[in-house]
Amino acid sequence: MQELELLRATLPEGVRMGQLHWGGGTPTILPPDMIRALAKAVKDVIPPADDFSFSVEIDPTLVDDDKIAALAEMGMTRASIGIQDFATDVQEAIGREQSFQATKACVDSLRRAGITSLNADLVYGLPFQTPEKLAVTIAKVRALDPDRIALFGYAHVPNFSKRQKLIPTTSLPDEEARYHLARQAATAFVADGYEAIGIDHFGKPDDALTQASKAGHLRRNFQGYTDDTCPSLIGIGASSISQFAQGYVQNASATAAYIERVEAGVLSGHRGYQMTAQDRLRAAAINMLMCDFEIDLDLLAQHPDAAELAPIHAAILADFAGYVVQNGRKIEITPAGRPLTRIIAQRYDGFSDIAAQYSQAS
Repeated sequence: MQELELLRATLPEGVRMGQLHWGGGTPTILPPDMIRALAKAVKDVIPPADDFSFSVEIDPTLVDDDKIAALAEMGMTRASIGIQDFATDVQEAIGREQSFQATKACVDSLRRAGITSLNADLVYGLPFQTPEKLAVTIAKVRALDPDRIALFGYAHVPNFSKRQKLIPTTSLPDEEARYHLARQAATAFVADGYEAIGIDHFGKPDDALTQASKAGHLRRNFQGYTDDTCPSLIGIGASSISQFAQGYVQNASATAAYIERVEAGVLSGHRGYQMTAQDRLRAAAINMLMCDFEIDLDLLAQHPDAAELAPIHAAILADFAGYVVQNGRKIEITPAGRPLTRIIAQRYDGFSDIAAQYSQAS
């Protein structure tokens, strides 16, 4: 609450909140009374806009009817349920035991509370994951009938995650197996009536993200795909990230450091990055590729330094011939090349070693 009061003193008059998202951990660990108190405090500092939406990351093992009722009372419109995989040996390896029965009970409770927009997060490339196990998980997810599905690739980084040091590397699918697991899931979701959104999301035809994709309003930020049109994102809590037109600010990551700053009466941001004109140009190109699988050169030309990306355009057309083509004033990733979208977009990242090879200065 102290951080919210500091924020209140900083915000200009008239700011309204278009979207509220609770995540980055397990917000459903909070008891119902605290859920109500926190939601009311946030809304008191930043009043909701007319088209306000409120999404919450839900852990089915840490939620009950009373908590869901409190969230619904506070205006929750969308629930995001982390699943990853339902195979028990996979769950044991990643330390996330969550039965289908518990997940279904959570979904049923959400729908009884009037929450009709449900997201499910799955992961491919997990330890001990096989096509057969993934097929079972996909069937169970279909039974839950979510409105939107996110399909992420597992990142094995034992140097940053102590638990991952316990996972034998021999249990991990190799790159070819990872690719086939991703294609297996994507094919199944599309066959079931979901529409592909960007590189890793699937939505029902009437889902808000699907509609944004069709209308050309889809965006991708550091959290993933969004239909959010708000110009600024304000992060609250330890390690959260705020995004503004000028750049990014991250709050202190360590809980002790975060508390120390807030109790000292200062905002908890401890590092930031100011965007340059070149950064904004590259970000526009990356967003076009990640959301629309194409770069509109006429639209990109609205940036004064757009010509500086010409060497990168030429390089990806040559290096990914057949997967990237030029069609008039558009550079397009073909359907066959879409699994390579992240790699292709990386060429435009000014902080990537690969991108540096194709910079104007080279």
